Amino acid sequence: MASNRGVVYTGPGKVEIQSIDFPVLALGKRKCEHGVIVKLIATNICGSDQHMVRGRTTAPVGMVLGHEITGEVIECGRDVEFIEKGDLISVPFNVACGRCRNCKERHTGVCLNVNGDRAGGAYGYVDMGGWVGGQAEYVMVPYADWNALKFPDKAQAMEKMRDLTCLSDILPTGYHGCVSAGVTTGSTVLISGAGPVGLAAAAAAFLLGASVVIVTDLNKERLAHARSFGCETIDLSEGGKITERIEQILGVPEVDCAVDCVGFEAKGHGGADQPAVVLNQLMEVTRAAGAIGIPGLYVTEDPGAKDEAARHGTLGLRFGLGWAKSHAFYTGQTPVMKYHRGLMMAILNDRIQIAKAVNVEVITLDAAPKGYQDFDAGVAKKFVIDPHNSLKAAA
Repeated sequence: MASNRGVVYTGPGKVEIQSIDFPVLALGKRKCEHGVIVKLIATNICGSDQHMVRGRTTAPVGMVLGHEITGEVIECGRDVEFIEKGDLISVPFNVACGRCRNCKERHTGVCLNVNGDRAGGAYGYVDMGGWVGGQAEYVMVPYADWNALKFPDKAQAMEKMRDLTCLSDILPTGYHGCVSAGVTTGSTVLISGAGPVGLAAAAAAFLLGASVVIVTDLNKERLAHARSFGCETIDLSEGGKITERIEQILGVPEVDCAVDCVGFEAKGHGGADQPAVVLNQLMEVTRAAGAIGIPGLYVTEDPGAKDEAARHGTLGLRFGLGWAKSHAFYTGQTPVMKYHRGLMMAILNDRIQIAKAVNVEVITLDAAPKGYQDFDAGVAKKFVIDPHNSLKAAA
């Protein structure tokens, strides 16, 4: 049997590189003839992974992490027709069947057939169907003809892999947040959070034609990186009313659109957990009849929350304010497949430099535990794992 290694969650604050099972084309006791085995070329550490590693979810010890998957197909099931051995593919973090009502309506983030407990599946993530994660050397991808996005030219794809690896999650997620919020030509946009998804959303907002993109955070290093590609920034650690800070930039105390790229681990000015603070802030600053995109993660169970309500995903929202301003709210997992081909073409034709925007740093699989530590400490980087040194060789 061939060997395989992956990043395994071993308890709050801890991940290890361990030997794991080599993937097979099977789902439990039945064959998975619609799947493929993928040799990972690039697989990334995501802020969503950090929620689990911090112990802020009910993730079980022993889970193989990782839902951002890009790689080469090395084996195909009998029923796979259009993906072939040797193809280089991007895999949406959503596991989707392509057959259910939601998939047919392009709501691939809430597929009805890939998770026995709720709608929606994902690789290496708590409550998302038990699919083995892709921060590994090899992984199995089901429903390959439906899920996989084939890159048209392997050599070109390898040259741009630092950008293309972002197609599995953060670029479509940031883009979806902006599209949901109504970002268009000339929009003024506020993006909460300067982590990789927030920076991806900022780059997506410019791609969509925004005139001004304002990024807020408490992290000075990440804000400095946001400024490096044209964003205005607000350092929330400096205090002051956010409407006044926006007025200093725009001349008016509100924005056309807003995107929450923080989620349930949001913190207030003093650094204490305030899970609703971002949503309340965005309702305050978004114009009447505006929209708020919410790709930031909110959970149904947060065992690390400081109060009982938040432990069950109940937040202190000023919903009356949003109602009074006729705001539209868009939540949930991003349906990656809705956007990834168009964003691939934007990357391949140099319309967006997403690796630069999110500050990609390539690391080895063995360096992943340190990557988790550094990311948790707030460095302004997007860590891309190179399990087989393929990116190093291509460079």
